[in-house]
Amino acid sequence: MATIKIVTDSSCDLPYVTAMEHGIAIVPLTIRFGNEEFIDMVELSPEEFWERCKRSSTLPETAAPSIGAFSDVFHKAVSEGHDGVVCITLSSQLSATHQSALAAAEQMSVDFEVRVIDSRLATMGVGMLALQASELAQSGASLQAITDYVLKAREYTYVVGMVDSLEYLRKGGRIGGAQAMLGTMLSMKPIIGIKDGVVEGRARQRTRSRALSYLMDLLRAENKVTSLAITHAMMDNVNEFIDQLKEVFPTVPISVGYLGPVIGAHTGPGTLGITYQTPPSTGEPS
Repeated sequence: MATIKIVTDSSCDLPYVTAMEHGIAIVPLTIRFGNEEFIDMVELSPEEFWERCKRSSTLPETAAPSIGAFSDVFHKAVSEGHDGVVCITLSSQLSATHQSALAAAEQMSVDFEVRVIDSRLATMGVGMLALQASELAQSGASLQAITDYVLKAREYTYVVGMVDSLEYLRKGGRIGGAQAMLGTMLSMKPIIGIKDGVVEGRARQRTRSRALSYLMDLLRAENKVTSLAITHAMMDNVNEFIDQLKEVFPTVPISVGYLGPVIGAHTGPGTLGITYQTPPSTGEPS
């Protein structure tokens, strides 16, 4: 039976064990603290990253994987007997990761097809699409069917969140449409989201509790939520928020994990990210 390999990058915030269980290959980005450099998920875990952030006076930086890093994974898929690859990347508006994957795909033999898809998302927006693509691959879906599904599903996959400050986004150059919030952020807790692959400002709340209430109200306002994932920067009170979510969405499985270094380097401590999906307006691709 034809088999398709699912590949993504470490911005996806999927735990390593989860990715391995689903047969997903993750190409890591690189994290830098000054002159120190770490390979994400290999030399630096999310817990270690946030502990280092507490101790470091230098803001972390990220670097996209090399073309060779993607090429190695694609060639491994060939050697394992797969018939093709679907590679889902971090938004091309936020990183050069997508371009590296495209360049690697162009180097592959014409007999082995690699589809590189710009998720136009980040964190578990990427991870959610990768997990769903892997389920299709394991069921025997074709390269085209998986590609069609991901292209459709990214349109009803949403990423929103709360950050303690826009300073990390500003210094990292990823602030996008949230730029207008800088002059009035003061002690506000900004609510941000990703639209068309770019970070945008959604709202400002004076306190963390109000920001969390805003996010909860945003989710309540959706007609239906079918998938839900929470990523956070080692938040102490995240379980209280999760408990509230479970009351609002008792039948929706909620995955919870740490916000990883790739996105955390640009949002900073105190970040809470929410990824959710709503039913597609037209039927999902078969």
